[in-house]
Parts: sequence; structure tokens; C-alpha cells
Amino acid sequence: MNVLVAVASKHGATREIADVLGRAIGEALDEAGTPAEVEVLFAETAVDPAEYDAVVLGSAVYIGHWLETAARFVDRHAAVLRAMPVWLFSSGPVGEPLRPAEATEFTARLLADTGAVEHRVFGGKIDRGVLRFAERALVKALRVKDGDYRDWHAISAWGREIGLALAKTSSQA
Repeated sequence: MNVLVAVASKHGATREIADVLGRAIGEALDEAGTPAEVEVLFAETAVDPAEYDAVVLGSAVYIGHWLETAARFVDRHAAVLRAMPVWLFSSGPVGEPLRPAEATEFTARLLADTGAVEHRVFGGKIDRGVLRFAERALVKALRVKDGDYRDWHAISAWGREIGLALAKTSSQA
């Protein structure tokens, strides 16, 4: 079983989520006795998804949209993605409670374009030290404090769910 975890990340926080997902998927497949190779790649460098048995695709969300590299990945490979198991994730909501917490129309289009099994939204991370001026101004206007709003337990658990679902499908094939 070959799994691609492709990600678009602006400042690295979403890439860290992809890394944890990749590890959890691989561990779950291994524990289920399903030989697997899980690759975590940036969406802009990811190869043809047809070379894989499943794809997990995620992006940071800015102003309600995925980063351009992830959106282009979907546009380029939609037909292939619809023919295989695909999971999507977004990261970016911040604050207490997480804002924005709900999926957007853009997410609905992604689900339709890819035929994804599921889409999850995970909290993001705010570190003003790495933000550009416009991003800092937006964070200030929203009154969001610096912090890591990612739930590592939930991220890892979802990765395990994906791995177990793939192991189940693999054993039925």
C-alpha cells in the first residue's frame, strides 16, 4: 500500500500536521499487517497521485481558501483523485474557540472535485515572528493571541483512522 500525504504550508505548521498524519497512517497500517510506504510531500513537488493507492491532501487556509499549490494539485489531478480513496484536511482556525470553525463553500467544492471520503479541520498556529506585515495586521484585527491551536491527539487519531480504513480495504481486495 502506497500512500501520499501531500500538503501546502505557508509557514510550516501545516507541514507538521502532515508529518504526524503520515506517521500515524504508517503505524496503523503496520500494526494491521499491511505493508505500506507513506510519503509526505509538498503539493507543488508531489508526483502523479496515480502512482499511489490513496491520497491525503491538506492545506493551510487563508481567507477561507486553500493555498494555491494545493488547489492546483486538485485541479490537475481531480479525475485520478475521484478514482481512489482520498482524505482532505485544512488547518488554520485559531483562538478560543477556534475561528473560523466551519467549512466553507470552497471546501464543498473540494469534496465534490475529489470525491473525498472525509474532510477535517484542525487548528493552526500563530507566531507573529514569522508573519508578514499584512498577516500581523489581520491577526491583530481579529484579536488572536500567539499560540499553537493544533490538537495533536486528534490529528494522530485521525491518521490512525485513515490507516485502519486503508488496511481494511486492502484486506478485502
